[in-house]
Amino acid sequence: MKSSERSAPRIITLTTDFGTKDSFVAEMKGVILSINPQAVIVDVTHEVRPHAIDEGAFVLASAVRYFPKGTIHIAVVDPGVGSCRRGILVKAGDHFFVGPDNGIFSLVLSKSDDFRAFHITNEKFVFDLKSPTFQGRDVFAPVAACFSKGLPCEEFGKEISDLVLFEAPKPEVSGDTISGRVIFIDRFGNVITNMTPECLVGFEGRGTVTVNNVCAEKAECYAMSAEDRLSFLFNSSGNLELFVKSKSAADMYGIRRGDPVVVRIDKG
Repeated sequence: MKSSERSAPRIITLTTDFGTKDSFVAEMKGVILSINPQAVIVDVTHEVRPHAIDEGAFVLASAVRYFPKGTIHIAVVDPGVGSCRRGILVKAGDHFFVGPDNGIFSLVLSKSDDFRAFHITNEKFVFDLKSPTFQGRDVFAPVAACFSKGLPCEEFGKEISDLVLFEAPKPEVSGDTISGRVIFIDRFGNVITNMTPECLVGFEGRGTVTVNNVCAEKAECYAMSAEDRLSFLFNSSGNLELFVKSKSAADMYGIRRGDPVVVRIDKG
């Protein structure tokens, strides 16, 4: 490991499906701060749908690019906690990731040309390596905190190459028709799809966008859309998004994650 990588990263982010009703998140933060009081802890979200690994992967990948080099990202959406699934520490580019080996890091790693992953096995840096219900507190929080103090990745376990990864669903193109899917619904009920300008070359708003047999209207921004009408735009992250001004598009039109979204390009 290069000397620059040994400098202690201080920012540690948390992405979980724990919610805020219970003390889970506070317990993880307490562990981190007990080991490294100088750590700066940032909550990405704790409102990932319970057990929805793909949703957690999407939220994490959306946030990572805006954090500085050396940031450590803990992600815990872990329906397999207590099983034989591995805990891992991953270095990808200038960022580090700690969590279960269940695909939660698939999207961030798909954007990395090369990464190194390590199976967490060194009991010196954990409370309970076989914790049956709360490895976020007992494994991942202490590992991230210890790593933030400048330890090399190799201290935590052996390097591995067989990570559990899933491939994000890609839009399908057939002539002038592109078929995508709803991959996320935010707290406002806005509907995020897996379609970007790169897969919609020639569209530029000329054509139709349909979901659940409802045709959406083009809008430049939320404020400039029609009242009570399903509209679409490319959001600030580059995804095709469906919305209703000041209301929940998902609720109004019964849209759910996984629903198909069809774009037909008008080349006339």
